[in-house]
Amino acid sequence: MLKVGFIGLGTMGYPIAGHISKYYETVVFNRTIKKSQKWTSEFDGEICKSVEDLVSKSNIILICLSEDKDIEEIVLGSDGILEHLNKGTIVIDHSTTSIDIANAISKELLKKDSFYLDAPVSGGEAGAQNGKLSVMIGGDKAAYKKISSILDCYSSFHKYMGPSGNGQLTKMINQICIAGLLQALAEAASFSKKAGISSKDVLDVISKGAAQSWQMENRWNSMIDDRYNFGFAVDLMIKDLEIVSKFSKKIGANISVTELIKSYYKELQEMGAGKLDTSSLLKRLDTLDKKLS
Repeated sequence: MLKVGFIGLGTMGYPIAGHISKYYETVVFNRTIKKSQKWTSEFDGEICKSVEDLVSKSNIILICLSEDKDIEEIVLGSDGILEHLNKGTIVIDHSTTSIDIANAISKELLKKDSFYLDAPVSGGEAGAQNGKLSVMIGGDKAAYKKISSILDCYSSFHKYMGPSGNGQLTKMINQICIAGLLQALAEAASFSKKAGISSKDVLDVISKGAAQSWQMENRWNSMIDDRYNFGFAVDLMIKDLEIVSKFSKKIGANISVTELIKSYYKELQEMGAGKLDTSSLLKRLDTLDKKLS
């Protein structure tokens, strides 16, 4: 019987763990105990007061954290997952990390006859809440097959992408696409406002043609309404694009437009908008317009 342990009840992890708890026995750990208590008030599950406690009660462990250092500490650090790991455990990491981190953790878990799957997700906060995420998986294929039914609980699509690191590699490509799409949307929205045409009417038409995208369907109206207090934060996008930037230099890939957009996100961060959704690129353009007027 699969017993699931979940570490990290943040914006994405909280609803993902909730979906899993409807189908599997679930235990949770979060550094902030109040978040765990809130989660158990909404979903069926047990709070673990330590990583050791969670590992002892799970044969499948999911992680959803935001920083490389946090993931390394939770998995490889003193009193972390690795120290208490049971043979045959499968660790699924939904965090976005560097390929180097993914490969290093996978190597250490294999020494204990266990498996690490780097499995970043796409679909944002709404996708997590609605159980409609897309999951890209790198690691042992047999381990992926064993846990695919768990992924079904909160994803509309998941795919095995190859050996360790390939999940993170796919996520890099995903972030390149998203950055470009959001900047294009910001410019289009700014253009439509300046031109004096109804932006909502524009969306009705162009979202039915070749310009359609998830970002357009889910972010255009909120951008027009100047609503950014939700979704995927600018700070996290900068972190992800830094990972992309470093790897692009390693493989000799030209990502000049992505680098430019990363600089725009850093401008937003300097404006104090680091916690706003990544669609706030329009806010940057609006601010520039005000300075020029």
